[in-house]
Amino acid sequence: MILGGPPSFEAARAVADAILYEGYLLYPYRRSSGKNRVRWQFGVLTPRSWLAPAAERDTGVAGSADAWRQWTECLLEAHEDATVHMRLRFLQIQHRSVQARLPGTGFEPVDELVVHGDRHLTFDEAVPREYDVTASVADIRRAPHVADVIAPAGEEIVPLGDLGRVVRTCRPVSARVRLSARPADSPFPLLRLRLAIENTACSPSAGAPRTEALRVSLVATHSLLGVTGGSFLSLLDPPEWAAAAARNCRNIHTFPVLAGAEGGRDVLLSSPILMDDHPRVSPESPGDLFDATEIDEILSLRTLTLTEEEKREARATDPRAAAIVDRVEQVPREVLARLHGAVRSPRRPATPETVVVDGFRVTRGSRVRLRPRAHGTDAHDMFLAGRVGVVQAVRTDLDGSRHVAVTIEDDPAADLHEWYGRYHYFAPEEVVPLKEPEP
Repeated sequence: MILGGPPSFEAARAVADAILYEGYLLYPYRRSSGKNRVRWQFGVLTPRSWLAPAAERDTGVAGSADAWRQWTECLLEAHEDATVHMRLRFLQIQHRSVQARLPGTGFEPVDELVVHGDRHLTFDEAVPREYDVTASVADIRRAPHVADVIAPAGEEIVPLGDLGRVVRTCRPVSARVRLSARPADSPFPLLRLRLAIENTACSPSAGAPRTEALRVSLVATHSLLGVTGGSFLSLLDPPEWAAAAARNCRNIHTFPVLAGAEGGRDVLLSSPILMDDHPRVSPESPGDLFDATEIDEILSLRTLTLTEEEKREARATDPRAAAIVDRVEQVPREVLARLHGAVRSPRRPATPETVVVDGFRVTRGSRVRLRPRAHGTDAHDMFLAGRVGVVQAVRTDLDGSRHVAVTIEDDPAADLHEWYGRYHYFAPEEVVPLKEPEP
């Protein structure tokens, strides 16, 4: 069933698009570059028949290895009348063949053709695909909701005058989606929602070239899950009562995180790339560069240093590469200045965290005497023994341990450190509060 998803999916689209094209092409965006000869590294769902037995084993949560399925499990608070929306997104490989006209009426595939000064190269492109599935919580609790997805084959012919043509072809890609839910083991009502996505193609067989398997594969596969009348729980930072249920969730070649509007819990992004809850694209970024692990400023400046011949090849390699080169050449100076650096305050909870030390409540603004322990601490902390610190935050790490973040009271650069969010961290037992105890 193909239905529209909730409007809140749009709030997660920028990050989802970055996942869709991560690694699509890498700097210097030329076909001749070695790093662009081995492509499609994330979220690749190939036919099961093509995978060797060793590669078929489900290992890890990240989708940086070829697999035949993705399996997502997450936690959902919802009543029977709630509705779950699922949007499957992937790339379908499209081969671009440049063909020279032969004497008569025939054509011959060639690696490159120059027409009126423009280069045309044989290369692989990709077509973005989206498929939506909607089901009620009551239905998927009774039985899995199964939907078959088919991205059709296609062919497009673009004439190049009397010299030749460009032929774009793609083979059909098929997949099956299963959406189900069952009660989770928790003290309060909670569902474990499961989404399974499988490549259902029956060929090629093991031993065929990877390029052949990619023709019928889902590439950069990820999904958006939304709920109307319910909310998801974070698997990274679940409430204490749901921590055991979160640990029991099994995720194969995917990593689900809360997405959409900051603080919202109605959208979840299941990604082949590890990330934190509520990921977002930097507002300073002028556009996608297909490499979220790099710095936009560096990639932009490097692209500007390409020779005219290198830019010409990049433009001929792929329309998206041409768009990057054109955009970088036209970036205003003030936009490049914004790329040079931005300072943002660290995310803080709406209510400041506190910790009680020797009957005193320590929170933001408290003054404490620093007493670093003699063993098992940073050697630099010993130079701060006896100094007075001003508490800027009380933080909890992934293991549940508390840490007191302080700036030094008589440090002339304390205001600057606070502005940058650069603090000294001490355990609660390493500080002595300097105020009256709480009543």
